[in-house]
Amino acid sequence: MTIDLTVTDEVRALAPGFTHVAIEAHGLVNGPSTEATSALLDDAARRLAGRLAGRAPHEDPHMAAWRAAYTAFGAKPSRTRNSAEALAKRALADGGLPRINVLVDLYNAISVAHLIPVGGEDLDHIKGGMRLLRAAGDEEFVTAAAGETVVEHPDAGEVVWCDDEGVTCRRWNWRQGPRTRLTEESVNAIFLLEGMGPEAGLAAAGAELAELLEKVSPGARITVRAPE
Repeated sequence: MTIDLTVTDEVRALAPGFTHVAIEAHGLVNGPSTEATSALLDDAARRLAGRLAGRAPHEDPHMAAWRAAYTAFGAKPSRTRNSAEALAKRALADGGLPRINVLVDLYNAISVAHLIPVGGEDLDHIKGGMRLLRAAGDEEFVTAAAGETVVEHPDAGEVVWCDDEGVTCRRWNWRQGPRTRLTEESVNAIFLLEGMGPEAGLAAAGAELAELLEKVSPGARITVRAPE
């Protein structure tokens, strides 16, 4: 099964340089973080530090392009950072990157090493296809606060990923909902690598992520889609 991914014309008009690579994977093996995935995260932080050479993450040209895109739909990028910038800040801080589970560790490592937003969704919890669109404002985003289920609504014009049930990620790639997150029980997933402009390096990052997935899940069916 191949999931349909759609980017609306409104989003294309807002950010003409936007592109994405999708990796669809079936038959994955997930579980708690390991010494190997922890080492990958540490190595990613070292690669990031080398790339930045003392600069702050937001000073990188790719992050600057993402900040411009966030500003274009009304978000304040210094308050709601894209996922790559937020992870990069954590990678460079004393506490370092969180250890979540094997699959999340892998895509977080790729995000930090290549400084691109990367997300992972559990295909068994996606309803229908996925669409990147500008919200009307009445869509439902189901999340949790203080242990309770909370329903939020995106701002009108906000860029969101949705499926047939509601919003799966707010403000492009800022905040993922719990319904489709990858857990230790996840076996089928779609990974989205997102970039602004031709120099984002999505192809190399996608190839590296696919190789890591094959190593941790021998026999998994992994398909890397061409950049769109």
